[in-house]
Amino acid sequence: MENRSFDHMLGWMKQINPEINGVDGTESNPLASPNPTSPPLIFFKNQSHYVDPDPGHSFQAIKEQIFGNNISNLNSISYPSMNGFAQQAYSISGSINMSQSVMNGFQPDMIPIYKTLVSEFAVFDRWFSSVPSSTQPNRLYVHSATSHGATSNIPNLLVNGYPQRTIFENIQDSGLTFGIYYQNIPATLFYRNLRKLKYLNKFHLYGLTFKNHAK
Repeated sequence: MENRSFDHMLGWMKQINPEINGVDGTESNPLASPNPTSPPLIFFKNQSHYVDPDPGHSFQAIKEQIFGNNISNLNSISYPSMNGFAQQAYSISGSINMSQSVMNGFQPDMIPIYKTLVSEFAVFDRWFSSVPSSTQPNRLYVHSATSHGATSNIPNLLVNGYPQRTIFENIQDSGLTFGIYYQNIPATLFYRNLRKLKYLNKFHLYGLTFKNHAK
């Protein structure tokens, strides 16, 4: 579900549970957000099979999607209009087809596993990313409650390591223990402090040790 909005994946689940803050098909976006009443309006539909390529999910792209304008000074905007999704998609491909794709969601029967989960369990319909941006800034936020100003995946900064304190250091300083389990490269090594030798024995390959440690 990475890079998929709630409305895209679960918006139409409102049909089976009216309490879900989903969609009903009256939602729309203009192709030109500076004039939100100008045609063509792209209405949200239920015809998704997949979305390829992804909608833009850089900081700049999301800013345009949420505020309808990719301007640098957000203080001049009074509220997030949420009317720039079709426009931003159009800027990727130059085709209305991409705009129509991002203004689409899945009918519940198209995703039966999710339909069952929604029917049987709670649904978080007010769940937002920590940073309106790409992958690594949000991962940084998970363990340290800040991206340290990062709004994109800049390789040099990731290699150098970010300096902020993490929850793992708080755990260590409280006299408790922790472990970091990974499959490939642990993203927590993007924090400079966790590269210290004293934390070396805190990193474990997931497949080899997690079951034993969980017993």
